[in-house]
Amino acid sequence: MQDVTIQVIARMKSDFPTKFGIPRQSSLVKELRSTIIFEPAFHNPDALRGIEGYSHLWLIWQFSEAVRQDWSPTVRPPRLGGNTRMGVFATRSPFRPNSLGLSSVNLIGLEETEEYGPVLHVAGADLMDGTPIFDIKPYIPYSDCHPEATGGFTDVAENYILHVNFPAHLLSMLPEDKRAAAIGVLTHDPRPSYQKDSQRIYGLTFAGFNIRFAVENKTLTVCEVTSL
Repeated sequence: MQDVTIQVIARMKSDFPTKFGIPRQSSLVKELRSTIIFEPAFHNPDALRGIEGYSHLWLIWQFSEAVRQDWSPTVRPPRLGGNTRMGVFATRSPFRPNSLGLSSVNLIGLEETEEYGPVLHVAGADLMDGTPIFDIKPYIPYSDCHPEATGGFTDVAENYILHVNFPAHLLSMLPEDKRAAAIGVLTHDPRPSYQKDSQRIYGLTFAGFNIRFAVENKTLTVCEVTSL
């Protein structure tokens, strides 16, 4: 087997310091804002010339928290309850031979900064803070969009959308520009799929806050917000 070395070109700066709560796929929570910061060797603005002409980008990145020596040909997708096994290449599981992820994000803008050189501001990313990025490619609608596509088991998997009860006095503790994103993340049920205990209190670390909540039936209720 031939080993191939690939280089980290950038890292993601996001509001998720841990994996818990990150949307299961990119573009599910369009209100999420993140920044792509390039490694020093890639601070050359010429590498991004013309990128503003695209509305969306593909990111190729590493599941840095799921890197392991061995791999399994089958995995248990959370959307199937964590009990049914599927082929690893028939899923988007992080536990893959090369631990690579693929995400489409909305390009909000390109900014030239004094500290980091050119950075990209994006929306809808499903990456943890500090995630290494190996490549960035334009999303091209005429070839990348397939309205007739079928989604395999995801077409019939359980609906994870919840109604979110976020009391106003708790929501007001979050910065105004983070509130819609926080509600969006909670709407998509950040709990592990196999946990359905209505008495359990969960804690989501997001944008410098710990958001504690419980879920009963299809309603998620926020019970506490504390600054970290």
